[in-house]
Amino acid sequence: MIPNTTTWPSPAKLNLFLYITGRNDNGYHQLQTLFQFVDHGDELTITANKTGKITLSPEFEGVPTQDNLIWKAATALAQATDCSYGADIHIDKILPMGGGIGGGSSNAATVLVALNHLWQTKLSTDQLADIGLKLGADVPVFVRGFAAFAEGIGEILSPAEPKQQWYLVVRPPVSIATVDIFTHPDLTRNTPKRDLSTLLQQKHENDCEKIVRLLYPEVDKQLSWLLQYAPSRLTGTGSCVFSEFDDRKSAEQVLETLPDNVSAFIAKGCNRSPLLETLAKYELAHLQFV
Repeated sequence: MIPNTTTWPSPAKLNLFLYITGRNDNGYHQLQTLFQFVDHGDELTITANKTGKITLSPEFEGVPTQDNLIWKAATALAQATDCSYGADIHIDKILPMGGGIGGGSSNAATVLVALNHLWQTKLSTDQLADIGLKLGADVPVFVRGFAAFAEGIGEILSPAEPKQQWYLVVRPPVSIATVDIFTHPDLTRNTPKRDLSTLLQQKHENDCEKIVRLLYPEVDKQLSWLLQYAPSRLTGTGSCVFSEFDDRKSAEQVLETLPDNVSAFIAKGCNRSPLLETLAKYELAHLQFV
């Protein structure tokens, strides 16, 4: 065990496009989507210990600790490896819940990667991703840490290198349940499958956007406003929407025109997750120490 207190990033993600290509008999949807990380997210401070207990602070209002993906991820790793160590985990939470930018999934992945290092449980990336998949469909892409083209129900991942643009991400004041979008009778479920090279050359779209704009006027209003300035669309099933720019200054100019009561941030697209960069730094420091 590495007993030091360490700090780890838990970055947001964007779905640069999202297409629903079918529906399985079990209700899960077949999709094609392109994940890219951004250099903005939560931060977890973790201290490994020998107590065997997992603690989490602060508590999330309305979410018991045992239901939090952070606690679930730590417990799942301990059970999978028969590890008797514990950890005190503190999160500085800035990513919105229900925003479609992967906050909870990213938190779970950061815990798996960090504790695998701190506890020295030595699981491979594939093994960590398998544990993550049981926690949520998006957790493996955060564990692997590379921009990815996802197919199947989101579990078939291929590394990708989309353009690393600047994004203005805006969160309308609503929280959207994914199940409400995927069960809507008017959701498009028959978009033709295409290979990644074809998709990258075409205008990026999100099949969930029409339904979200129909059900949530706040999202529709915000997207209509952003589209005046730059290509903009929904990420995941929302509620966050984003506009893409070639440079930070252009994004800042649009941000300055947003009303003060609108929640928004500017971030740079990253094809390699900040989590991987941090892991590499800690692994190098550990090697030098030992």
